[in-house]
Amino acid sequence: MEIGAALVKQLRDKTGAGMMDCKRALLENNGDITIAEEYLRKKGLMDAAKKSSRAAAEGLVAVTVSGDRKTASIVEVNSETDFVARNEKFQELVREIVSIATTTDDIVNARTSNGKAVKEEIDSLISLVGENLTFRRSKKINVDRGIISTYVHSSICPGMGKIGVLVAMEAPQELDVNTIDEFGRKVAMHIAAANPSYLCQGSVPSEVVAKEKEIAIAQAIETGKPQAIAEKIAEGRVKKFYEESVLLDQVFVIDGKAKVSDAVGAFGKDHGCDVKIVDFVKFVLGEGIEKAETNFADEVAAFMAPHS
Repeated sequence: MEIGAALVKQLRDKTGAGMMDCKRALLENNGDITIAEEYLRKKGLMDAAKKSSRAAAEGLVAVTVSGDRKTASIVEVNSETDFVARNEKFQELVREIVSIATTTDDIVNARTSNGKAVKEEIDSLISLVGENLTFRRSKKINVDRGIISTYVHSSICPGMGKIGVLVAMEAPQELDVNTIDEFGRKVAMHIAAANPSYLCQGSVPSEVVAKEKEIAIAQAIETGKPQAIAEKIAEGRVKKFYEESVLLDQVFVIDGKAKVSDAVGAFGKDHGCDVKIVDFVKFVLGEGIEKAETNFADEVAAFMAPHS
C-alpha cells in the first residue's frame, strides 16, 4: 500500500524514530500507526516510555489550596508568548480561574468576581493583548485527614510558573500542619523533578504492565535470546519500569538514596504516626502541545521517494 508523507511525519513526531524506520513500520503494518509504534519499540528503534512531550505553548500553570489545606486545584492557561504570561492582567485572570477551579468543574461558564463568565473574561483579554488565550485544563484533589502541599517550579509570581504540583498527604490531625507541609513540599519537588506517572504499583493498569512485558520479550528475542531468557529479561524490565514510573518506587531525589516509600515511612516513624501519600497531580506548561515545524514536511517528503 502507499504510505503518505503526513502519516510518516505523524509517526515520527510520536516516536522520535528515523523517517525510513517509520515508513517501513507503516508499510509492514498496513498503515496502522498504533501497531507501527509497537513494531518500532519491539525492534528497539525507539523508547516511547522515555520520550518527553514537547512543551510548545506559553502561559502559566497555577496552583491554589484552601485555608484548611484539604482542597487544592491546579490549572493551565495558555498564551502565545511568554511576554503575555508576564502581563499582570493575564496573571490576575489565571489567579481567578484557579480559585474558581476549587469550587466547580464547569470553569469556562463560571462567574468571576466581575460577574462575567470565565470565557467572556478570556475573550476580553484576547482583544486587549492581541494574542490567542486558552484555558486548557484543570484538576482538583481533596484529602479528608491530612493536608495538600503544593510546589511551583520556574515561578513567575506566587503560585504560578511553568510546572505545578499538588500532593495529598494523609496524616493524623495531631501532627503539626507546618511539619507535614514541609515534608509534602519536598515530595512535590521530587515529583516535579522525577516525573512519576503513577502513585503505586497497584495504580498501574494491568494492560500497561502486560505491554511492557510483551515489548521486552520481543526485543530480547529480536537479539537472539531464547524464550526463557527473554521472560527473565522482561521481569527485570517491569521492575525498572516501576522504579522509573511509580512515585513510591522512585529514589527520593532529596537524598538520592532511599525510595520515596521509605522516606515517607521514616518521616512517619520520626513523628510517631502513620503518614501516606494518597494522591498527586503534576502539570507541565505546554506539555503535549506542538508548535508548527518549518520545512520538516519537505524533509519527510524527500524520504518518501522509492529507496532501493
